[in-house]
Amino acid sequence: MSQNPNFQRKRFTKEPLFKINRAITSQTVRIIGDDIESKIVSLQEALNISEQLGLDLVEINSTSNPVICKVCDYSKFLYEKKKKDKEKKNSNKHTLKEVKLGAHIQQHDVDFKLKNTRKFLEHGDKVKAYIQFKGREIVYKEQGELILLKFIESLSDIGKPESLPKLEGKNMFVIITPK
Repeated sequence: MSQNPNFQRKRFTKEPLFKINRAITSQTVRIIGDDIESKIVSLQEALNISEQLGLDLVEINSTSNPVICKVCDYSKFLYEKKKKDKEKKNSNKHTLKEVKLGAHIQQHDVDFKLKNTRKFLEHGDKVKAYIQFKGREIVYKEQGELILLKFIESLSDIGKPESLPKLEGKNMFVIITPK
């Protein structure tokens, strides 16, 4: 198999996420780090400080003036950053769950909805409990408000409402957050 003489194999190299040590281009930097006083110094002085401590100089914020650099172990810094990003990613898993009640709901059905709502609140999710009035049921909006208030009261040990029940169009709702 003959190869084209103009063909070049591309090598994919991973560029570092942050500029470190000699890759930093700014002439003055603000250095920060553990056991280091935050101050503005020249790049050469910052490199000398990091070498004396046996650590790396890592550019954290290149948009500020002067550039912010941290004196730390680069591999440990990347590990902690990856760990923090993973925590942020997992912390947004809590969602808004919806529980639909009726204007003429029976006590057994309310108990069933309460049991599910407790599970949601224990998991850390917010719950939107609402009553959708159909047709002429809007006449019973006071009764619907009482149902929602009793619902909130039953969950007072584990959750609290963000506000009183609101009526928007033909829906009355309240958002309950975990305590």
